[in-house]
Amino acid sequence: MHIVLMGAQGTGKGTQATILAQAYRIPHISTGDILRQAVKDGTPLGKKAQAVMERGELVSDDIMIGIVRERLARPDCEKGFIFDGFPRTIAQADAFTEAVRDRGLRLDAVVSLEVPREILLERMTGRRVCRGCGAIYHVKYSPPEVAGRCDRCGGELYQRVDDHPDAINTRLEAYERQTAPLIDYYRQRGLLKAVDGAGLVEEVAGAIKSAVAGQ
Repeated sequence: MHIVLMGAQGTGKGTQATILAQAYRIPHISTGDILRQAVKDGTPLGKKAQAVMERGELVSDDIMIGIVRERLARPDCEKGFIFDGFPRTIAQADAFTEAVRDRGLRLDAVVSLEVPREILLERMTGRRVCRGCGAIYHVKYSPPEVAGRCDRCGGELYQRVDDHPDAINTRLEAYERQTAPLIDYYRQRGLLKAVDGAGLVEEVAGAIKSAVAGQ
């Protein structure tokens, strides 16, 4: 099963990708992870990416697609993969389609997790992080035993600047602008599966599996 999982921040795509990877026994591939790994390993593309990031610039599509191609070349991708949050633009989608085809593979489905903005705001504005150990809590869904204090180390919990409503709305608007054409791109190709991501984790996972099974 070769799947792309799309969704704005707060939709839970990372959690769902992990669940699906375990269920199908295929790799969960996050471009952020493979980019960091390429930099850590000091590969030629990783060195190029590191130089770009050290200048405070965004890694180009050419470098990112090159790193994606290297990951697709690994044997574990032959029976399946779940790409988490990539591609994000039409140009990336075209290059990704070509890269998958060059490996003799085919994309089975593109799952778009749909969650109303008010729920995304609730999920993200309620998030709290421990200053000591980095543990993550939520004031509603996973609160600490003692308000404002980490259960693990007793450290102070705080709200990250990018979890404030204004910052979240800015990111969501950017995602919507960037991703709307991509949703149409995959819908026209018969690959798009829109799934309601507002329910419980187990419910959403089941809905994704059902949608993908319809292929």
